[in-house]
Amino acid sequence: MQISGHERSMGVDEIIVSKTNSKGHLTYVNDVFLNISDFTIDDLLGHPHAIVRNDAMPRCIFKLLWETIQSGQEIFAYVVNKTKFGEHYWVFAHVTPSHDEQGNITGYHSNRRKPSAAAVAAIGQLYERLLQVEQTPKSRKTGLQESYDLLMTILQERGQSYDEFVLSL
Repeated sequence: MQISGHERSMGVDEIIVSKTNSKGHLTYVNDVFLNISDFTIDDLLGHPHAIVRNDAMPRCIFKLLWETIQSGQEIFAYVVNKTKFGEHYWVFAHVTPSHDEQGNITGYHSNRRKPSAAAVAAIGQLYERLLQVEQTPKSRKTGLQESYDLLMTILQERGQSYDEFVLSL
C-alpha cells in the first residue's frame, strides 16, 4: 500500500491513549499521541478525532467502527493516521465505549499499539481494494456502501468477524 509522506513509527512499548465524547470530539490525549502526531494539545482537545484521519484509510472501516462502538461493543482495527505535517503512522487500535452509571454511552476510549509489519502488509492489501471501490462510483455515499458491502462479503467468505480477522493477522 503506497501512502504519501514519510512513515513515523511508535515504540513497541508505547501506547497511544485518547478519549472522546459521544460525538467523537477529543477530551483526552496522552503524550505518546502528541509526540507521534506532532499536534499540540490545543490542536486536538475539543476537535473531532478524525483530525488524524489519513486519506489512505477506507471510510468503510470507520463506518464499521462507529456502528460497533455505538452499539456498545468494543472493536479492534488497524488504522493508518496522519501527522500534523503530512507524515503517517500505523496503529493497532482497541476502541471501547465509556458508560455512565445508568449504562448510557458517554464517550469512547482508545488504546493504540504498534502493529507488526506483516499485519500492516496484509491489511494494507485489503484497504487498497476497499479504497478502489470507494473511489470508483459516481457518489461518495455509493462508494462507501459498495466498499462496506465488499468488506462484509470478504468477512463472510472467511467465516470471521472483523475483530477475528484483524486478530488473526
